[in-house]
Amino acid sequence: MSRDTPVRPGAPAAAGPEPGARRAADGRRRPAASRSRTRARNARAAAGFLLPFLTLFALCFLAPIGYALWTSLQRTERTGPLGLGGRQHDVFAGLANYAQALADDRFLAGFGRVLLFGAVQIPLMTVLATALALLLESAAARGITFFRSAFFLPYGVPGVIASILWGFLYVPGISPLVKIAQSVGWHVDFLSRGSVLWSLANIVTWQFTGYTMLVLIAQLKAVPGELYEAARIDGANAWQVARHIKLPLIRPALVLTCVFSIIGTLQLFAEPMVLRPLASAIDSGYTPNLHAYSEAFVGDNQQLAAAEAVLLALVACAASFGFLRLVGGRRKERG
Repeated sequence: MSRDTPVRPGAPAAAGPEPGARRAADGRRRPAASRSRTRARNARAAAGFLLPFLTLFALCFLAPIGYALWTSLQRTERTGPLGLGGRQHDVFAGLANYAQALADDRFLAGFGRVLLFGAVQIPLMTVLATALALLLESAAARGITFFRSAFFLPYGVPGVIASILWGFLYVPGISPLVKIAQSVGWHVDFLSRGSVLWSLANIVTWQFTGYTMLVLIAQLKAVPGELYEAARIDGANAWQVARHIKLPLIRPALVLTCVFSIIGTLQLFAEPMVLRPLASAIDSGYTPNLHAYSEAFVGDNQQLAAAEAVLLALVACAASFGFLRLVGGRRKERG
């Protein structure tokens, strides 16, 4: 229609796209913009929630690890006697501190000692905690709340206090355990060179068995009751239920507690530190942690102590991941 063409009265005017078409076009654009704003708002909210954790994680975990790594690569050099014009400054030493730590027989002997400690104490504690968890979760158990609290109570005692308490039970002359053993003709010295390691294992087992037991009980609580009911209908007794249902289903909790125990064993420190004045067999290098502490605060060699701490962390990581790989490999073979 030309510009000069007259429009008849009542005829519809050609005035662009209809309102419905405009709404359809806007409708295709608005949801995309709305989704983008929603994603941006959710991302800001998630960042706001994560920021406090990330800040604390960086300050309390990553920063100390980074500082320990940097310190382990330094060495202190002194020029002249201190106080008479002499000065001391740190220089880059590379891996010299690590080489010195690995050449220290006392430091390596401490590693062998804690590995032997863990090879005996961890299986013993795990078996004991598993037996207690199965007994307290059995259908015939009575007084569950009392016994659960009683077994868990030692975990609430700090390691230093627990070591002091057991120290009184180990020292000849005041220990009722030693007096009872002597009364039946058994002469025992809990703090001798051959038995002090197992005295430490007794303290750790007494303190952490209840904690491990509660972790296993929590896993048992997650097992559906229908499995137990089906097993009873099939004629399974309590031992068969525990062996074929409970133990396989609490396997993840058992693996987790074993990993925690491996890490804690390699970090053994409070117990030998407290018993050291009572037992001549415990020296400053009895465990790797105790050796690093002595180097830092007695020998005033923080750089060597940092290198030993890094080596201890690497061994703990290797032992933990090695155990997980071993357990995972056995599971695949069975599968």
